[in-house]
Amino acid sequence: MQASYRFYATAPKGMGSLLAEELKGVKARKIVPGRAGVAFEGPLESAYRVCLWSRLANRVLMPITRFPADAPEALYDGIRKIDWSLHLGPSDTLAVDCKVEDSAITHSRYAALKIKDAIVDQFREASGSRPSVELLRPSVRVNAYIKNDHVMVSLDLAGSSLHLRGYREEHIFAPMKENLAAAVLAFAGWREIAAQGGPLLDPLCGSGTLLIEGALIAADVAPGLLRPYYGFLGWKGHDPRLWEKCLKEARERREAGMQRLPLLIGCDRDPAAVSVSLANAARAGFQGRIQVERRELTSTIPPKGTPAGLLVTNPPYGERIGDETALIPLYGEIGHVLKERFGGWKAAVFTGNPRLGREIGIRPEKTHVFYNGPLRCELLTFEIPPGSRVRRIPGSGPLTTPPQPETPQPAAPEIGPGGEMLGNRLKKNLKTLSRWARSVGVDCYRLYDADLPEYNFAVDLYRGETLWAHVQEYEAPLTVSPRRAEGRRAEALAVIPTVLDIPADHVFFKVRQRQRGARQYGKQDDRGRFYIVKEGPCRFWVNLTDYLDTGLFLDHRITRDLIRTMAGGKRFLNLFGYTGTATVHALMGGARSTTTVDLSATYLDWARRNIELNGFNMEEQELIQADCLQWLAEASAENPPSRQYDLIFLDAPTFSNSKRMEETFDIQRDHPELLAHALKLLAPEGDLIFSTNRRSFKLSDQPFGPCSIKDITRATLPKDFSRHENIHHCWQLTKKPA
Repeated sequence: MQASYRFYATAPKGMGSLLAEELKGVKARKIVPGRAGVAFEGPLESAYRVCLWSRLANRVLMPITRFPADAPEALYDGIRKIDWSLHLGPSDTLAVDCKVEDSAITHSRYAALKIKDAIVDQFREASGSRPSVELLRPSVRVNAYIKNDHVMVSLDLAGSSLHLRGYREEHIFAPMKENLAAAVLAFAGWREIAAQGGPLLDPLCGSGTLLIEGALIAADVAPGLLRPYYGFLGWKGHDPRLWEKCLKEARERREAGMQRLPLLIGCDRDPAAVSVSLANAARAGFQGRIQVERRELTSTIPPKGTPAGLLVTNPPYGERIGDETALIPLYGEIGHVLKERFGGWKAAVFTGNPRLGREIGIRPEKTHVFYNGPLRCELLTFEIPPGSRVRRIPGSGPLTTPPQPETPQPAAPEIGPGGEMLGNRLKKNLKTLSRWARSVGVDCYRLYDADLPEYNFAVDLYRGETLWAHVQEYEAPLTVSPRRAEGRRAEALAVIPTVLDIPADHVFFKVRQRQRGARQYGKQDDRGRFYIVKEGPCRFWVNLTDYLDTGLFLDHRITRDLIRTMAGGKRFLNLFGYTGTATVHALMGGARSTTTVDLSATYLDWARRNIELNGFNMEEQELIQADCLQWLAEASAENPPSRQYDLIFLDAPTFSNSKRMEETFDIQRDHPELLAHALKLLAPEGDLIFSTNRRSFKLSDQPFGPCSIKDITRATLPKDFSRHENIHHCWQLTKKPA
């Protein structure tokens, strides 16, 4: 008889009841839903089955002990009392995740370091050697949860989040995690619809996550079959024969289930999304079984010859300033398509903006709250009354992949003397800067910045798996005719790929112009293509198509490196945190804890992905969606402040008039108050790095608080930006001892 163990399956907020129901099918017993997951009992096989079969869980933890600890020394001693030789050997690798709540020990990263020290010290004293640390795929991952001065120590049998199925391309960024997509489909009743032969249709399919998760459910395919790594594979208690038995059963069920797969169809107006969806589907084992085609939402119709099915989609929901108004027509069109063409079908629309959800114009049958990262979202499910007539759009045809006509290629522009001059300048810069970049290990840098007044562009190079050029044209003055500006633009876009020896589609072009009102910071495109680039020891996601900025401010490269060198053992606060690149550098430098504050849910999710990309446990980091001005004012008003930081990075926008802020913000006008509030949260002898890209900025003479101020602008100006010395201003404020 197999021994029985206690386990805990973690899940995102809002999925507890669905996960509890799911666990009944994997031989789990004594299932108890909790705040952050579901507790259950069973033999080791139960845990294996949850890791392999759960579509909703993030991790599967096996508790091994619990003890009180109200100080770091007590934590260290309690960990030392565990016999770690039962779980790993001195030649194995180790990682430690820790979360702290309402305890005397307040810093999770510091607690994780103490736990790691206790484990390796035990091995070193016993054998003279010790396990090494491996953050991404360790032999054993230890999980510690400290609440009310009590420590629960567990082994993480999943090893990494179970939502990582293995079918997504690394350089594709998707807005919906795989287990969230599975939860949406479960709540929408997809399993029952698929069992009756009903099709699944996503008219805005993006990278195809909903379609692929739908196929996995309908074909009874274990979502973990593609995963190459689990946390139990290197654990001493692992039973390889039992695991192989589970895998064998899953493979047999997949083979049988593929025979009853219903029709699955995706559409997207972006050909890049179509390509990505098809590639992801092929990696998931559904090549030729999931149809994806390029099609506008307005042309979406049900497939012929099938029963009513489920239309499910995750449209954009306006996380960025100014997006919401522009998206109202999209949601209205979803409602129109459903009412006019999908009578008898069920529908499910997942949105992070309830106001936009109301624009669909149909009352939902049910609404369920989920969380996509820190963002509260709603799943709206609909029963479309039968009898609606399908209004075919002229030329729309059936939902199959039609041959795409070849797009006529425009004739190459004639390169005049000005274009030749631009090419020569690019070659000269490339020769100098590429040599410098190689010598200092820089992968992303500015090649050209309006060096020639007639060609008013900034050209940034991003090197990841290949080389890309991000080109921004500064808006031409009114004295330059649109025709002349267009001619120079065409010349530049012909010259740049030639000089760089890259394909033309590796050049991403945007016009940088003053934005006001609802257009401020507006989205440029919606391709969802993200790429990974390196910066020193860090890796970051960049987006070269969708936004005016890419997610990585290249002129702050030295500033981020400075933060990394200063962060060791410190509590770090990143205000106006953007995509969290400074937070990642602080973590790489050994920050004890990090807090990142930004108003945008999109940026915070981007920051989370950057943190996870570098191997750090997201549960240890604090991401706060808030207006930084209001958050700072409230936090600094406490006496004494409940929050205190040793290192703060404050890189505020030059101006903002977001509707979600109570007032407009102007960095020149408002920086004295901003710095005064930030200094109140800074610990004595702590450092605040303040920067701004407002070229005409002047630091106020009025006192901000008890601090010394050092202008570090020149020291933080990279070589590739030295042609414009006022590209940014930067100061180091050090708080004087109390």
